[in-house]
Amino acid sequence: MSDWSWALDGWIVLAGALCAAASALLGNFLVLRRMTLLGDAITHAVLPGLAVAFFLSESRSSLPMFVGAVVAGVLTTVFTEWIRRYGRVDEGASMGVVFTSLFALGLVMIVQAADRVDLDPGCVLYGAIEFTPLDTLPVLGFEIPRAVLTLGAVTLVNGLFVLLFFKELKISSFDPALSTTAGFPAGVMHLALMILVAVTAVASFESVGSVLVVAMFVVPPASALLLTDRLAPMVGLSVLLGALSAALGHVAALEVPAWFGYRSATTAGMMAVAAGALLVLCVTLSPRHGLLTRAWRRRRLSRSMLGDDLLGLLYRLREREDAGPADPRTLRKVLGTSRASFRRTLRDLRRRRLVKKTAAGVTLTPAGAESAGGVVRSHRLWEEYLATQADRPPEGVHATAHRLEHFTDRRLRDALDAATDAPATDPHGAPIPPEPPA
Repeated sequence: MSDWSWALDGWIVLAGALCAAASALLGNFLVLRRMTLLGDAITHAVLPGLAVAFFLSESRSSLPMFVGAVVAGVLTTVFTEWIRRYGRVDEGASMGVVFTSLFALGLVMIVQAADRVDLDPGCVLYGAIEFTPLDTLPVLGFEIPRAVLTLGAVTLVNGLFVLLFFKELKISSFDPALSTTAGFPAGVMHLALMILVAVTAVASFESVGSVLVVAMFVVPPASALLLTDRLAPMVGLSVLLGALSAALGHVAALEVPAWFGYRSATTAGMMAVAAGALLVLCVTLSPRHGLLTRAWRRRRLSRSMLGDDLLGLLYRLREREDAGPADPRTLRKVLGTSRASFRRTLRDLRRRRLVKKTAAGVTLTPAGAESAGGVVRSHRLWEEYLATQADRPPEGVHATAHRLEHFTDRRLRDALDAATDAPATDPHGAPIPPEPPA
């Protein structure tokens, strides 16, 4: 980082962040509509538009190329929707037909112009974001990179579109029929969104290339969706994650290759890699949907259920007049659990002062008896409810009641008690314990 220059690197990061923000703003709705490949389709399908613009203008100036590419991108969305609606195929199939056809047509047209135009496949894939600070325009006495101005304008337009039509976009994304019924034509919103996606893809195409723009349409919104289930925070998080990917990616492009003996790496590619790395972190550590988080919740639930089973077993043993302290080995065999899980659960119940262990065995404490009574009451109320209200045979209600008892609180027990007319015994004749004191 010793060679960092804000006059160069700052503009590069800003251009990448603006591309990420512009793409992520619209990408959220592509993810929700399950149209994440549309950005990739447009970046391929603009090729014939570029070729036609070159043939008509006989130059490679930015304006004709931009207009040609935007027209091709819009036609891609229109043709995709037309084939989906009238060809009775799904969105993915219609998208594949359109973008492969247009891409092939563009290749044929480009081949005809190959002798008269310089083609750089690397520029198409990775763009030329490293050269962003070199192509500037004077604005209020300051030299501003043209890519920053273009991407800034696109980001502003996309932001205003999402802000002004947020409600319409949300309704049409989740329920197009409801949106149309409420007076917000889902088709119009869809077409407007697709046009802006095309414009964003084309505006980003020259400066950052297809790799980065396609990644930013999908990866930051997908990461944000793992972090929140609300749309407004999802949009904000996706923009922040995209901007962070741009900054981390540029730093990585400067620093990481040196670790392996290389001089540098393409910045756009490393920005996409950084976005993917953030997605992996979200997949792994997301508070609600992360792999580790879900594994931890399952582990806690399993331990909690085993604790309930142990308390219930001790309560049932105590119902026998001749029952004394229970042997831990016998308890573990009855529960069918591993030695480590049983020891961990027993230690947890002892820490909570629900059971006590002596040389003679394991017994319930007064607090443990109340807690165990709630578990057994839940189980037997569910058995009674299933037998009397759901017409299940008494011999077939135990397994279901055993699953439901772990998720039954006092309020639900009261409802079950009222629904079954406060029974004294379950279908097997076992007494239903009274409700423990609150």
